[in-house]
Amino acid sequence: MTRRHTGNLPAELTSFVGRRHELAETKRLLAAGRMVTLTGPGGVGKTRLAMRVAAEMSRVFPDGMWLIDLAPLTAEELLTETIGETIGCHHPDVASLSEHLLGKRLLLVLDNCEHLLNECAILAGKLLSAAPELRILATSRQSLGVQSEHLLEVPPLTVPGADETVLADAEAHYEAVRLFADRVAAVVPGFTVNEANSGAVTQLCRRLDGIPLAIELAAVRMRALSVDQILDRLNDRFQLLSKGHMVAVPRQRTLQTLVDWSHHLCSPEERTLWERLSVFSGGCDLEAVEEVCSGDGITREDVLHVLTELVDKSILRRKTQSSGMRYEMLETLRQYGWERIADPQQRTALRLRHRDWCRDLAARAEAEWFGEHQMEWLVRIRQEQANVRAALEFSLSEPGQAWAALEIAAAMWSHRLSWSSPSEGHHWLERALAQEPGPSAARAKALWVDAWLVLLQGDPLAARPLLRESRALAEQLGDEAQLAGTVHITGFAALLAGDFARAYTLLEDAVARRRALGHPGHAWVALFQLSIAAVLLGDDRSTALCQEALELSRRVNADWSVSYALWVTALDRWRRGDPGSALPMMRDALRLKLRCNDHLGIAQCLEGLAWIMADQQRDKRAAQLLGAAQMVWRSIETSLSGLGHLAGLHILCEARLRESLREEAFTAAFTYGSELTLDQAVAHALEEKPSREAGSAQPESDVASVLTRREREIAELVARGLSNKQIAETLVIAQRTAEGHVENILRKLSFTSRSQVAKAWSSRQRAGRQ
Repeated sequence: MTRRHTGNLPAELTSFVGRRHELAETKRLLAAGRMVTLTGPGGVGKTRLAMRVAAEMSRVFPDGMWLIDLAPLTAEELLTETIGETIGCHHPDVASLSEHLLGKRLLLVLDNCEHLLNECAILAGKLLSAAPELRILATSRQSLGVQSEHLLEVPPLTVPGADETVLADAEAHYEAVRLFADRVAAVVPGFTVNEANSGAVTQLCRRLDGIPLAIELAAVRMRALSVDQILDRLNDRFQLLSKGHMVAVPRQRTLQTLVDWSHHLCSPEERTLWERLSVFSGGCDLEAVEEVCSGDGITREDVLHVLTELVDKSILRRKTQSSGMRYEMLETLRQYGWERIADPQQRTALRLRHRDWCRDLAARAEAEWFGEHQMEWLVRIRQEQANVRAALEFSLSEPGQAWAALEIAAAMWSHRLSWSSPSEGHHWLERALAQEPGPSAARAKALWVDAWLVLLQGDPLAARPLLRESRALAEQLGDEAQLAGTVHITGFAALLAGDFARAYTLLEDAVARRRALGHPGHAWVALFQLSIAAVLLGDDRSTALCQEALELSRRVNADWSVSYALWVTALDRWRRGDPGSALPMMRDALRLKLRCNDHLGIAQCLEGLAWIMADQQRDKRAAQLLGAAQMVWRSIETSLSGLGHLAGLHILCEARLRESLREEAFTAAFTYGSELTLDQAVAHALEEKPSREAGSAQPESDVASVLTRREREIAELVARGLSNKQIAETLVIAQRTAEGHVENILRKLSFTSRSQVAKAWSSRQRAGRQ
């Protein structure tokens, strides 16, 4: 069965120009070796080339092409974790990541390695040794030095030499001219390179050394200036800045010149905002810019206008998301803006404002997450991870500021999906606790939050001393809030250990304490866990507790919380002998889990549905769902062994199914479920037919229905045995266009070869004649 191509490569928003040789050479090197590093100066187009190579090689890597942007990382310890989070491995150690990659044929695109050069080299070497099918494509300003690493220097786009005669059709001969013409046409409709302007255009591209970033920035200036005017201003700036940067190579001087020039063209307010925006990592929204960057020459009311001007000048990029508009800056431009702030005191003051904004954001999220905006908060906190990491790193690096890191990291506890994994939260809290040993409420809270995180990692022994110290400190300070937190997490630890009676007593106490303090969100979490303890204990109060948890979450429209309340209520109904009403409720929980992208919750729902269906004597489907649940557990690198309160129910269900189905039938059903994709598993559990089985080819009789008219025309030529070059000549189109159409045809039909297209087209023609 053909597997669906996966990965996270972003769609191309602008046309890809040139690079035919580099594309072919990079693909050849990846086919011949295990690792290729694209090197070259900033702005030369390494990232764009890497993504294009990955997209064109999608059929070679059935387990996906995964882009890992390392530019936002400020801590080398997060390198493994960032890669793991991106590819779906939620245990951030090298051994787990290696095991996850074992047997998978996938491509890792490690982008912007230069600031973590040694760490990237060590990790790449280990992963390549452990996973024989793995390929790595890296971008860096210098080689990583990994054994057997293939290097390819990415040159500037082709430009005419100084002694070459400039042709009127220069666009057809030089990549840099073609890029400039393409980008200018996007902002100045109708622009073309012709006899009148070809000389100036080619001279401009030559003076810019064919660097894509420089050319794209210059193209934007065509909104207000002519090519000759740009050249006039560029000449003066080149001469001026070359004297101060002679140690840099020419291309780097040229890029610096253009960025300096872009900065010069900005108004004083725009320059100031550019510099202040450089404190953000991974982008920001308007609210963040207003909070951090206003004042001292830019009023809060003026921020939006100045921000818009920076977008128009291509200093900022707008990114529309479901949560609203975000603004991102190219890393080269962000670093430039930061370097413009020469005064160390100004830098520290800006970082403090950014840190305080992150601290306020985390505090608001903790206070407001249990409500109708719960999903928005979950999305927002995930979006701001890079900013939060930067704020934490600053707080832990700046003397006397570790207290803020304690507050920020501890405030994230109620958002299990906030961190890339529990180990990331533990990483920050462990460092902060070590630097801030004095007795304080912040330390007491950080201790029980850290205990919660290590419990989620499956390490109850590590949680015990943290909880002991937290309780002692809370009692010493007389802090009822932190005492409530300690009691709560101690009860959670008992629940995971299967000591349901003790868990019930502690969690009941925690609910009362949280309510007395006026903490509805925290009280609900304790109530939900109390409901689980009651259900598994067989306590008569379980039904009322489950109903209360469900009603409270529904009353405030907290969908993520509702999904968990539905799950435990369905579990209670099943345990009380009512599988008929438990089944639709568990399915409702699963639908919400899918919306929330909560894979841990999806696995729990699949388990619950398997248990319910086993009691309904739907043994084959129950075994299939157990297999599907295992697939999800495996995808997030965890298992039920770390959730002791549920493991017993799984063991009982599996034993009964093995007995009723017999070993061979159980194994076949379980294997079927374990080979489903996530979407297929959810559709199977809901007994809904997916749009099309993942990895299955389009039925031969229906191949034409998903293709455009042009694609059907090209598919017929493919079936006749024509090459891409012959197709291009026959239809009078560019060979690259023909190649793109063929790739689209293969993707739409889930085919891996041209022969499959020929076979399907022949079958279609035979069917038409019958």
